[in-house]
Amino acid sequence: MAAQSPQLAAPRSRFIVVGGGIAGVTCAERLATEFPSDDILLVTASPLIKAVTNFKQVSRTLEEFDVEEQASSILEKRYPNIKVIQSGVKQLKSEEHKIITEAGQEYIYEKLCLCAGARPKLITERNPFVLGIRDTDSAAEFQKHLATAKRITIVGNGGIALELVYEIEGCEVIWAIKDKAIGNTFFDAGAAEFLIPKLSAVKPEPPIACKRTKYTTAGSEIEESAAGNPGEIGSALGPDWHQGLCLKGAKELSHKVHIESLCEVKKIFLQEEFQQSENVSLAFPRVQPDERNAEMDEEKWPVYVELTSGKIYGCDFIVSATGVIPNVQPFLDGNNFVLGKDGGLSVDKYMHTSLPDIYAAGDICTTSWEPSPVWQQMRLWTQARQMGWYAAKCMAADTLGEPTDMDFCFELFAHVTKFFNYKVVLLGKYNAQGLGSDHELMLRCTKGQEFVKVVMQNGRMLGAVLIGETDLEETFENLILNQMDLSCYGEDLLDPRIDIEDYFD
Repeated sequence: MAAQSPQLAAPRSRFIVVGGGIAGVTCAERLATEFPSDDILLVTASPLIKAVTNFKQVSRTLEEFDVEEQASSILEKRYPNIKVIQSGVKQLKSEEHKIITEAGQEYIYEKLCLCAGARPKLITERNPFVLGIRDTDSAAEFQKHLATAKRITIVGNGGIALELVYEIEGCEVIWAIKDKAIGNTFFDAGAAEFLIPKLSAVKPEPPIACKRTKYTTAGSEIEESAAGNPGEIGSALGPDWHQGLCLKGAKELSHKVHIESLCEVKKIFLQEEFQQSENVSLAFPRVQPDERNAEMDEEKWPVYVELTSGKIYGCDFIVSATGVIPNVQPFLDGNNFVLGKDGGLSVDKYMHTSLPDIYAAGDICTTSWEPSPVWQQMRLWTQARQMGWYAAKCMAADTLGEPTDMDFCFELFAHVTKFFNYKVVLLGKYNAQGLGSDHELMLRCTKGQEFVKVVMQNGRMLGAVLIGETDLEETFENLILNQMDLSCYGEDLLDPRIDIEDYFD
């Protein structure tokens, strides 16, 4: 009887990070720097990872950076002790400190950080005419559909929806939002009114030509496409994700957006189903909504959307941009994780989950500590980077038996982005989140140039929204952090004739 060959032991690693997005890559990079003699394993389903480039610390809490999609080999070259395993995770065996990949390989860890991100929360999962946009594969699939589209419906009111309705050309856009005003996640009705004229304004010429980006990895050319395993979730999109994508439909028109507010999707019909239903769809509104908005549509469309308002529109496809769901599913089987209210892995103030030696960062996690009065969790790029960096810091401190202080980035919510070609800065409780009714708002608005809103309570500034080149972000950041009593300044606080930076110098 032939002797059986000995079974190879599973590779061991001091640190394993799951996820090739910003949180995971940032975490792996910091661990690689802290432990240069240890191999750091980064397990990711995508051949491309997200790297932070052109990082700039704008102020104590505000930061700007670009996100560059790179082949994993570039990361390994930059950090020789990072080893990238290209495979999704099939199973986590927390009691054995082991993960099993989709490729069937087992890896044993001392400490594990889960940074697997989130997936789109689609209005329906099984309709070929409903697209979610979350990673580069889905963005490329959207671009392919848009190239032949004459009309699309966008459902949702978050960041991706805002970017799409502004960027898309050559296509009619029906934009269905459940709120009264656009951009409800980021600003109030006043800021929305300031931005709306941009939807019909002539856009500036893009700085780069429309093109499809290609990446080279392991000697072969990988084009942005959905050619991979559709069940795998790639890295989430970065800021300015639409740059380089040609977001142009099949019509010869520039920008045509119609907003349907205070409604959600009630039902979706395929073409044959709609014809049998004897319902009537509306043409794209050509005048103000309150005037002639009941013109019938004679064109046949691949899919029809019935809204809770009772209106029905036909279109070529639907974009579901209604938020994300933390991608926890691959890790729950057999593991008793505590989950947050939104379904993310609950983490304490050291980014530690409820299971020993397992941390989490980015979109997959839900913070459970008592936050600073002017900080809240939002699944944004800035927080993904900060959480990944801080999780690595906590893992390193625990390994070395050293104490850890809460990172300063959790003292104040601060985010800078761009909507409708305006710089947008959000600080603290910018929408008066959780402040009750005893707060007041102060506003300053110059049409087409700037919009400034501050949230005040008991004479102290708790939040701000700055749209345009206001140059107020650092001053307001300090006023929120210092909690100085500003009662005596009254409306002078926003008087454009007063140099407020000198005022509080």
